[in-house]
Amino acid sequence: MAAVSLTNEDARLGADTLRMLAVDAVEAAASGHPGLPMGAADYAFLLWHSHLRFDPADPEWPGRDRFILSAGHGSMLLYGLLHLFGFDLPLDELKRFRQWGSRTPGHPEYGHTPGVEVTTGPLGQGFAMGVGMALAARMGSARFADERFDPCAHHIYALVSDGDLMEGVSQEAASLAGHLKLGNLVYLYDDNRITIEGSTDLAFSEDTAGRFAALGWHVQAVDGHDVRQVDEALWRARVERERPSLIIARTHIAQGSPGKHDSAAAHGSPLGAEEAAATRRSLGWPDELFHVPERIRELCEQRREALAEARAAWQDELRRWRRRNSDKGRLWDLMAEKGVPRDLESRLLAAVGAEAGATRSLAGKVLQAAAAVVPSLVGGSADLEPSTNTRIKDSSSVLPGSYGGRNLHFGVREHAMAAIMNGMARHGGFIPYGATFLVFADYCRPAIRLAALMKQQAVYVFTHDSLFVGEDGPTHQPVEQLSSLRLIPNLRVIRPADGPETALAWAAALRRTDGPTALVLTRQKVPAIAREETLDPRTFAKGGYVVRSGGAAPAVVLMASGSEVGLALAAAEIMAGNGVAARVVSIPCMEAFLAQPESYRRRCLPGRVPRVAVEAGHGGLWWRLLGPAGLFIGLETFGASAPEKVLAEQYGFTPELVARRVAEFVER
Repeated sequence: MAAVSLTNEDARLGADTLRMLAVDAVEAAASGHPGLPMGAADYAFLLWHSHLRFDPADPEWPGRDRFILSAGHGSMLLYGLLHLFGFDLPLDELKRFRQWGSRTPGHPEYGHTPGVEVTTGPLGQGFAMGVGMALAARMGSARFADERFDPCAHHIYALVSDGDLMEGVSQEAASLAGHLKLGNLVYLYDDNRITIEGSTDLAFSEDTAGRFAALGWHVQAVDGHDVRQVDEALWRARVERERPSLIIARTHIAQGSPGKHDSAAAHGSPLGAEEAAATRRSLGWPDELFHVPERIRELCEQRREALAEARAAWQDELRRWRRRNSDKGRLWDLMAEKGVPRDLESRLLAAVGAEAGATRSLAGKVLQAAAAVVPSLVGGSADLEPSTNTRIKDSSSVLPGSYGGRNLHFGVREHAMAAIMNGMARHGGFIPYGATFLVFADYCRPAIRLAALMKQQAVYVFTHDSLFVGEDGPTHQPVEQLSSLRLIPNLRVIRPADGPETALAWAAALRRTDGPTALVLTRQKVPAIAREETLDPRTFAKGGYVVRSGGAAPAVVLMASGSEVGLALAAAEIMAGNGVAARVVSIPCMEAFLAQPESYRRRCLPGRVPRVAVEAGHGGLWWRLLGPAGLFIGLETFGASAPEKVLAEQYGFTPELVARRVAEFVER
């Protein structure tokens, strides 16, 4: 695809257009970050005009390059580019920057603004998501390329900032990208040497080029305002196959502003009316607000025409590829849809039967059955696979230069693991899962939150889910993590009680396409649950159901999740022997149960019957089901290092102790 010629004069005019669109939008909103868009405008316009492959008529075209603005505070740069190059973002939307209902929010949001690839805001997350996209593309190439055509031969570009590189998640992701030799990754580092507090010298004096070279990256340094230098660097990066590329572009924040050039005052505040006018004079720009020169309209239209031809040529190649590769074509379609079989639940239930065991082990068996029928499913752990049981046994590992396997090795990098999963999910074709201990969910939390916000299908496998980790002690015994995960909007947290619930939990995660799912699993063995009725997948999907009815008029309702369902049943048996009828309700997914009609919840939890919840962690949202008069049997302190049976006795999680507390509660 030949690029439309870009002269120095046109390059400068395009960059100044982006600068002033950012200035005008931030001034109109009286809020925003004009400095980065003004400083990065030269190389950003060049990248989009002469290198980036996309088609605004089809923003989700699989053959496109991806562009991530990891420095999401500079969102007006991206909005300006999207508008100029023909995405469905009219000029009126730029005029409504940061306003209620506009398509130009303060930070880019996927699904809200056409052409925005991922939601960025927390620095470093976009950097790591780009690594996930590049990895997914390489894995796609390994599955689909033939000797004539590779439908996944595209590049992942990102604009990253000083803040991105300071955040730890980017270091983890950069390390893995270098290790895996992701040569389809090209990052432009906007080295403007300014942060909110002032010069980066205050806290950042490392040899960035040396660091990334040591991580296995191809590193170049350019003047970010010299488009010829940047153009040559981008071409060199595009032909580099073995190493991800970092182009260090030295820029000046608020370039073109006479009074705020190289000033931290331009980072997160409007220039002000007087300085905006001075900038106009400095650039020779008209007084008209949101002015776009006709020459730039013409250049961008020519570029759109060339890009449309490139997409049409790609689609022709794909059709010819399909004729040569019918099996690969069917797999391409299935993975694009992230399809699962209609009988998924029955297949997964057959993998575990009614056996007792740790739910992490049972989930490992379910995973094998799921992987056999869901080719999109890929994943791994943060160096914990022997403990999390998350290896797909009949597949190889993804290794440097070898991307055909399904097992990922994230290393001890939970921060990056979760963010890379987001990038893989957004790239398309893959349903990623990542595993670690529940106590380390805190490391994953920012990326989990973004997955929920972007409505991406990602599966987090969190094992070692409670006090009963035992001798490892309070540093590894999660207390608050389960409840805190339940607070994230659009995250489904499922804590299964036994094999059938574990199978259906995995099925729910694989069927859910509008958000992420966390599977919370035990280290210790749990008994097979004796249900009064066979567990129906449709009932399980409601998030809660009656395991033991306790007769027509139970004296108390015991609610529990995970390993405490078996505990509640054992306590109910003791109480029955003492003449107290107890209903037991399993609540594997509180979010799903709370979303049910009140009529269904009332059938499970009859009114005016005392309610007790049992869970080996912090009470959190249980009070929404317990009400002000209920009893929570849980853990409001940190644990201790001791064998699990000792901990159960000391913290009140034996059938006898639970039965005693419930009886006292009922008799009050």
